[in-house]
Amino acid sequence: MSFGRLERAQGSKPFSDINVTPLVDVMLVLLVIFIVTAPLLASSIRLDLPRTDAAQPAEPAVAITVALDAQGGLFVDEQPVDAAQLAGRLAQAAAANPDTEIQLRADRGVPYGRVVEVIGAAQQAGLNRIGFVAERP
Repeated sequence: MSFGRLERAQGSKPFSDINVTPLVDVMLVLLVIFIVTAPLLASSIRLDLPRTDAAQPAEPAVAITVALDAQGGLFVDEQPVDAAQLAGRLAQAAAANPDTEIQLRADRGVPYGRVVEVIGAAQQAGLNRIGFVAERP
């Protein structure tokens, strides 16, 4: 009876190159996530801000953003509020830190009287630091 050769055949040698396909796949997924979320990081309230050459970006230590859109809607830190809620939020901020700055972003078409109402609510709450946000031309 013949069983053939008793020698074992050598298997293939180990593959020593790095497979970069999974790395590329992960990086492309991260890129897509970044592309989708990057516009969401900016302000979502559409405002036509006034333009001036003197507009200088400044980041205070503690700030609350109050926005007035063209339809007269009030927003505090990107969340819609009414006048009573605005007064409450400003009072809470003043109680937490009296040096809190109000960053007022008002659309170009908002009547001046509406802006003065927001300034008055801030002053009644005890907040006197108000910054008017504008864009560079």
